Amino acid sequence: MRERLKLIRKKLGLNQTEFARLIGLKQTALSMIEVGTTPLTDKNVKLICATFNVNEEWFRTGAGEMFGSSPYVRELLDIFGRLSPDTQEFLLEMARNLLRNQEKKRPG
Repeated sequence: MRERLKLIRKKLGLNQTEFARLIGLKQTALSMIEVGTTPLTDKNVKLICATFNVNEEWFRTGAGEMFGSSPYVRELLDIFGRLSPDTQEFLLEMARNLLRNQEKKRPG
């Protein structure tokens, strides 16, 4: 799974610091996971899959496609990976604001 973790990160165009921040880890923790010093927890597997739309079966076993099936998500991840870190951070903040606004408008 360590190799697939690196592959996900590289496919998204993120360095360890950026990737770790997006899943709530420190860069050193991610580095230790990637080299095998620290095991990858089930919680982190699920978080990575949810955050980056990674197919959990592929992540755990290598079977199937790397990313979920939505063409919108794949395109967004591809674009996101090619943006500069500053632009990625800006886009994430915009997405968070959009989500907050959407949640406020939901009938409940």
